[in-house]
Amino acid sequence: MAKFTLGIDYGTDSVRAIVVNTDTGEMPGSHVVEYTRWKLGLYCKPEKSQFRQHPLDYLEALENVVAGVLADLDEDVRRQIVGISIDTTGSTPVAVDENGTPLALLPEFSENPNGMFILWKDHTANREAEEINHLAHHWDVDYTKYVGGIYSSEWFWAKILHTLRHDEDIQRHAYSWVEHCDWISAVLTGNTNPKTLRRSRCAAGHKAMWHAEFDGLPSEEFLVKLDPKLAGLRQRLFEQTFTSDQRMGKISVEWAEKLGLSPEVVIGVGAFDCHMGGVGAEIQPFDFVRVMGTSTCDMLIAPVEEIGHLLIKGICGQVDGSIVPGMLGMEAGQSAYGDFYAWFQKIITKPVRELLGKEAADELAQKLIPHLSEKASQLPVTEGDPVATDWINGRRTPDANHALKATFTGLNLGTDAVKIFKMIVEATAFGSKAIVDRFIEEGVPIKQVIAIGGVAKKSPFVMQTLCDVLNMPIKVVASDQACALGAAMNASVAAGVYSTIQEAQKAMGSGFDAHYLPRTAQVEVYQKLYTKYQAIGKSL
Repeated sequence: MAKFTLGIDYGTDSVRAIVVNTDTGEMPGSHVVEYTRWKLGLYCKPEKSQFRQHPLDYLEALENVVAGVLADLDEDVRRQIVGISIDTTGSTPVAVDENGTPLALLPEFSENPNGMFILWKDHTANREAEEINHLAHHWDVDYTKYVGGIYSSEWFWAKILHTLRHDEDIQRHAYSWVEHCDWISAVLTGNTNPKTLRRSRCAAGHKAMWHAEFDGLPSEEFLVKLDPKLAGLRQRLFEQTFTSDQRMGKISVEWAEKLGLSPEVVIGVGAFDCHMGGVGAEIQPFDFVRVMGTSTCDMLIAPVEEIGHLLIKGICGQVDGSIVPGMLGMEAGQSAYGDFYAWFQKIITKPVRELLGKEAADELAQKLIPHLSEKASQLPVTEGDPVATDWINGRRTPDANHALKATFTGLNLGTDAVKIFKMIVEATAFGSKAIVDRFIEEGVPIKQVIAIGGVAKKSPFVMQTLCDVLNMPIKVVASDQACALGAAMNASVAAGVYSTIQEAQKAMGSGFDAHYLPRTAQVEVYQKLYTKYQAIGKSL
């Protein structure tokens, strides 16, 4: 009888779950649940780049999404679910007590944003990131060498340090810190002890500067020099890390009963959504996999013996086994992609909401981006077109700098909403090209481009523009849940159905359902506009 695994994908706005047949890759069940508090905008201050998510959103969504995905399944299928793996956004750490309980789940911190998960796109720690970089670059060991040489405010240590400095109550009660992908996976096993739960190699290597060369995390001396408030924290964190084909443990009796699953279900070690997405996209060595959603995350893998001697500047890390065990996993990305389009949508719809009401604004919001895309696709591409930069939420790659702002240049009285939208789409494509160029300049070849995520599936205009700017063919993965599919593949290995990720990919992959080819005329013009983009960026 066929076995099934459950892949759960925690995105920025919602959590998605799929059930996958490990023999065929068929998906008999899927469900999506939005986060209640996040949807209301609670605990966030966008003007300060503060974005927090309450752990109750994660717990409630977990129960609801699993209940939803199992609701229409035959009992035979439900009984044959053998593994669950989870991916999440990241770096999204939280302060926990000695039991591994997020502080926001304690009564005294229930409304304190600093006791909640600090979402990946929270940039309140820009100053702390600068301090980490300065010290690392003047220390006898440069702990940023395997994370592109620049530590980001989106990552683990910067967020911890900022929180400890600005909230004495959290500082006194925070025993340890845990990434979302580690904590929510551990919850299902019943063991959230921060010193014994299995930590993700993906999260630790790319965001916490963990590396075997350093005997794990940065040294106690380095951390105390950075700030005495970090004293002792290293020993309350972790030394070992685990790849996502391994087990976190078995599901606890409590959660098995709560979810209606067998107590023999295996819980896999978690990872970040983009890394699981690379697996779901059937990534092979030197494939460039773009996870295109609210932001982008770009995945590459390569044999360690071929690329391991390189230190690739300005990316989000190179970690052995972070995507596929036995391969060097490399990450890059943009801090805003779909978020840039959503920002422009809100610019237009908010006055409509205020003047004409919610119903009119909601109708406009539903139709606006498709309308703008269709109209923009009909515009010519010329050397005289205005150019924007894509740093509406700072720059992640190449060379992280979250103090940067987006710009629009070359506007005149003839510039309308369609032309501005075209500028935004082109800017995000130019930012993508800057990432591709950096990899190639650093000696990492790219054999093909693969796209997954909501933007890749929904917007042919965006994808064709990206294809023309990159001057590379692009394949789009057929599955609209590639991250959850990658999680399900990892679960199948953790549960012993397959021995390797490659075997799971071969059996469970969805293939590709769209292909884009560069258009010669547009490629030539976009190369000139990209030169303008680079010049504007340098001037800023």
